[in-house]
Amino acid sequence: MEISSVPITSCSKEHQKIFQEWFRFADSDSDGRITGGDAIKFFGMSNLNRQDLKQVWAVADSKRQGYLGFNEFVAAMQLVSLAQAGHDITHGLQNSNVDLEGLKPPVMEGLDALLSAKKKHTHKSNENEVNGTAVVQQSSSALWFSSKSAKKVPLSSVTSIVDGLKRLYVQKLKPLEVTYKFNDFVSPLLANSDFDAKPMVMLLGQYSTGKTTFIKHLLKSSYPGAHIGPEPTTDRFVVVMSGPDERSVPGNTIAVQADMPFSGLTTFGTAFLSKFECSQMPHSLLEHITFVDTPGVLSGEKQRTQRAYDFTGVTSWFAAKCDLILLLFDPHKLDVSDEFKRVISSLHGHDDKIRVVLNKADQIDTQQLMRVYGALMWSLGKVLNTPEVMRVYIGSFNDKPVNEAATGPVGKELFEKEQEDLLADLKDIPKKACDRRINEFVKRARAAKIHAYIISHLKKEMPAILGKAKAQQRLIDNLEDEFKKVQREHHLPPGDFPDVDHFRDILSGYSIDNFEKLKPKMIDAVDEMLGYDIPELLKNFRNPYDQ
Repeated sequence: MEISSVPITSCSKEHQKIFQEWFRFADSDSDGRITGGDAIKFFGMSNLNRQDLKQVWAVADSKRQGYLGFNEFVAAMQLVSLAQAGHDITHGLQNSNVDLEGLKPPVMEGLDALLSAKKKHTHKSNENEVNGTAVVQQSSSALWFSSKSAKKVPLSSVTSIVDGLKRLYVQKLKPLEVTYKFNDFVSPLLANSDFDAKPMVMLLGQYSTGKTTFIKHLLKSSYPGAHIGPEPTTDRFVVVMSGPDERSVPGNTIAVQADMPFSGLTTFGTAFLSKFECSQMPHSLLEHITFVDTPGVLSGEKQRTQRAYDFTGVTSWFAAKCDLILLLFDPHKLDVSDEFKRVISSLHGHDDKIRVVLNKADQIDTQQLMRVYGALMWSLGKVLNTPEVMRVYIGSFNDKPVNEAATGPVGKELFEKEQEDLLADLKDIPKKACDRRINEFVKRARAAKIHAYIISHLKKEMPAILGKAKAQQRLIDNLEDEFKKVQREHHLPPGDFPDVDHFRDILSGYSIDNFEKLKPKMIDAVDEMLGYDIPELLKNFRNPYDQ
């Protein structure tokens, strides 16, 4: 499976060198990013009309990051060349039969004179170049999470949407989370790596439904630590991601690496981390997407054997981080076990990410498939409390040809179309990653606000001197009623409140008297962030050629 982007290898080394020089010239603040303002000045030398340049930016910045890195800049320059040659700029143009390597750099009027003038004024060039490739400087935003420097950084000075979200988190949302212990009750505090992580896809299902085979099918190769068999072979959570070489990294090691977005998993303890590993390998698909392979959900007698860690909690943690969740079913394993039901329930709030895959569908004939599909929808209807019909992809996602003896020619055609639809869904993930990150950030901010209201309300209900122990027990026992009081007082949607039983379990380990009272200034700061700062950030990093 190929993700739509223009690889640097589709550009000759000679042209790459030219584009590196142009990139350094266009990058006004030398941060390794071409912002909208930089692009308007530089792209204007191509003499293309505004509509063409708008389309060039839209295709080059397909991930909607709000800036162009060196790879995206090369893509933009190639698109400008194609536009100057009379081609219509479309998203599919780069993947067509156009010879990108033989494509000449675009004609940029007056650029040579500007480059010559710059060289004369520069005594010694500080070239950011290693082995013929441009080096993107590390963003200073990485320092914001460990210092007070972020408080001095105005929103107007950030150079991407993600950097803007980092700055808003450190300045406005994180203080609220720390004050009201949001990290203990709901979700660990975010780190720099959480914002910079690649989009993730998690696969869930009972054992032997083809989760590992599905990943191998997409990668067209095996990966370190992959085991396949009819028995429950994957006994651990395996994150399959891009790396310089093929290797498996133990969970305890990966959870403490600052550049990896898995530090929050340390809260599940060593019992879980010993069942967690990271599988790294160089692969073009993994440069855009990270896959999470999970242990088979237990069914029947096996589910009585308790796991040594909170399986449902871990699944819920990954669900919050993932961009897509695939629930895999086998035609011969349609029953939803108690553990699987708990797992699906833990995905509450992430319904928009869930896709259902009926795998190995070529093992049965068309009539049986029709019955199996109906039975699957009935089973899911009992577990997923939603009136909408869940999207189900039917197919056989492995490297073997479709079993036409069972499915017939109609079944084969159906499977091929379904596979194309699912692959199109996966291809869209990198393009939607930035939008998804904003969406998750806003959801987190609203959850943190509600949490602050709950904690401060419980504190307010505590007596000043006597009877604190009894008052705390009464509040814990009547927590559902307290939630309703908070909901009515602040006019909050009841569906946004946390699970009462889960909240009660954590609350019982704290002394409510030690909680903080409501701090209106912190709430106002988050409201300002949601109402003004985020819309302004998105406005600043939209397509620079939008009217």
